[in-house]
Amino acid sequence: MRITVVKKALISRVLERKQRSGQASGEVDLEEMLKSILKWANEFVPSKSGSILLDDPVLDYKLKKPGKLYFMACFGTGSASLTGSFLNIEDGIAGKTYRTGRANMCTDASKSKTFFSEIDRKIQHRTQSMVCVPINIQGTTIGVLELINRVDKPNYSPKDLTLLKIFAGYTSTLIQNSLDAKRFSELSVRDNLTGLYNDRYFFQRLSKELGKSARTGKDISLIFMDLDNFKEINDSHGHMAGSQLLTEVGKIVQELVDNAPYDIVPLRYGGDEFTLIMPQTDVQFATLFAESLRNTIKDHTFLARNVPGRAGALKIKGVITASLGVASLNKNVSKRLKKRNTIREALIKAADTAMYKSKNTGKNKVTVAPKVSD
Repeated sequence: MRITVVKKALISRVLERKQRSGQASGEVDLEEMLKSILKWANEFVPSKSGSILLDDPVLDYKLKKPGKLYFMACFGTGSASLTGSFLNIEDGIAGKTYRTGRANMCTDASKSKTFFSEIDRKIQHRTQSMVCVPINIQGTTIGVLELINRVDKPNYSPKDLTLLKIFAGYTSTLIQNSLDAKRFSELSVRDNLTGLYNDRYFFQRLSKELGKSARTGKDISLIFMDLDNFKEINDSHGHMAGSQLLTEVGKIVQELVDNAPYDIVPLRYGGDEFTLIMPQTDVQFATLFAESLRNTIKDHTFLARNVPGRAGALKIKGVITASLGVASLNKNVSKRLKKRNTIREALIKAADTAMYKSKNTGKNKVTVAPKVSD
């Protein structure tokens, strides 16, 4: 039985529920988990094909569009081409199961008004019968488990449906455990206020990326950012306003990171200082991103909603800006340095010094660290 599974990046994203944060999979092997679910589902109810489909609430929430169900793991005819594709939640028996949260059985797909035949056309397959059960987490349906074309029998039976419903409970527990493992593994490296990674994770991740860079020869860039005039907000409007403003800055940073065409690791370094690790990115791209971030913060209206403990919104615009410093491994770290910790500290110092130059020469600007000479 060959089971195909989507890339781990999509697995992690789909399992990242709205109320939880984190991209790392922790100690849980998500790929093996999905394979095990399908393997045992097929043991319970032998079938020629089957799939696990999960929604993507983070993506749907950001785009404010109707939901999609992603084929996370599949076996049987056309599974390789099907894995990673999606189905709109309005479509087919799987969509109906997801929307209603109730199990469904179809004994003759050709006569079903609900059956969605487009998938069959795509993978050149013929569905004769199918069973589909919801996957629930804490009372919320997050996906479906479907099996297609019963082995050694013309159709599925009510007993098959009952067995699969029982198994779906086990599936839900597995996924919940994965989510919890992700959540708990992230607690020590996440900043509670902004949701970004914290300084503890910064040193760990930067060292890891420098190790990759040493193996591949690819560049790595670092951005340091400090908010201008943040103390004025705390002094004039109180720490609750300051905390909410930092939360908004975190959201701005995360949104720009999510929309960037390259990998970026955003972190809150402490206080009103933020950093961004940019693996496999040279100083030119990092500078463009830094300028985009600076402009976005400059033009943003902060505290546009009510601040806890105060009456009305403050609507602060044009006061909070950002001073940023940019450095890269290839341009700003001497080739004579060999120890990873020494290289790491040199890169940090270059970006941090460039940031303070922005701060001390007028604020609201991006400064690129000067090239080192070997």
